[in-house]
Amino acid sequence: MTENKLTPNGRIWIDTEEGPFLGYGRIELLEKIRDTGSLRKASIEMKMSYQQAWNLINQMNDRIGEPLVLLSRGGKGGGTTVLTEKGEKAIQAFHRFNELFQVFLKETNIEF
Repeated sequence: MTENKLTPNGRIWIDTEEGPFLGYGRIELLEKIRDTGSLRKASIEMKMSYQQAWNLINQMNDRIGEPLVLLSRGGKGGGTTVLTEKGEKAIQAFHRFNELFQVFLKETNIEF
């Protein structure tokens, strides 16, 4: 009988009691905000509506209980969007957790 090697695969989601908090897409949004300094530019780069990006940011801020992102609406010169220290820590923690998870997946083999 031939044994098949099965390889586990998975993606990380970090939830709160209220629901999803961080995942790949949300981390990408936070990184693009950090890199562009703009929620509008980040949403355009991700091909998502500004409203959807705004809702995700508000949801993350609410679920963690403090802002990951600070937004100030602009007038003539435009607004600014700034990642907070907590936002930076969230990105770093997610990537570290994901690295450990990928090592776990790589080291775990299932023979069937």
